[in-house]
Amino acid sequence: MKFSLDTKIIKPDNNNIKNALVLLHGYGGDGNDISTLTLNWKRFLPETIFFCPNGHEMCPVNPNGFQWFNLEKEDPSYIIEESIKAEEKLNYFINEIKSEYKLNNSKICISGFSQGCMISINLGLTAEEKFNCIVGFSGKIIDKENILKRIKSKTKMLLLHGDEDVVVPPSNLLEAKDFLIRNKINIETKMIKNCGHHISVEASSIALNYIKKNLYI
Repeated sequence: MKFSLDTKIIKPDNNNIKNALVLLHGYGGDGNDISTLTLNWKRFLPETIFFCPNGHEMCPVNPNGFQWFNLEKEDPSYIIEESIKAEEKLNYFINEIKSEYKLNNSKICISGFSQGCMISINLGLTAEEKFNCIVGFSGKIIDKENILKRIKSKTKMLLLHGDEDVVVPPSNLLEAKDFLIRNKINIETKMIKNCGHHISVEASSIALNYIKKNLYI
């Protein structure tokens, strides 16, 4: 099947597909970047198909990469508008996955890095039906006031962040945790020591264990 987003797909070796993991790259990245997580993860998730889509827009800062929403303007209302467009593109893409592989939301985990994490959180809170889980690295809640008005579901989440992140400051993890707890979302967090704006081996391992626990109940 030709999907609406250009995507790298990693199928299980036995081709026995029981669940899916959608991995969303960061600003200026692409599906190949984020797919490196699957090199280790797929061994422990033997019935999982991985989807690593490119963002629907080219990134003006890195013409070889993509974005989920434009960051050139610092106007909050513009960023909200653009991020909602990304949510719509991804919901359509996820519905294609569900139709092609006969899966429902309870069999789908969404994970993302940085900007991909931000969109993942929004998807987990605005879906008509809860996803299996959301796993986010080095992100934040884009706009608390806006998302509060749009919460429809309460997908459980794991958020991880480096304590030395200078791109998305680690205080965003604490703010997201507070917001999600107050809105009765099942949330786990982990601050990774001596880690900047990237996915460390420790963060990858913690995330894998969380995904495995939830997808293979």
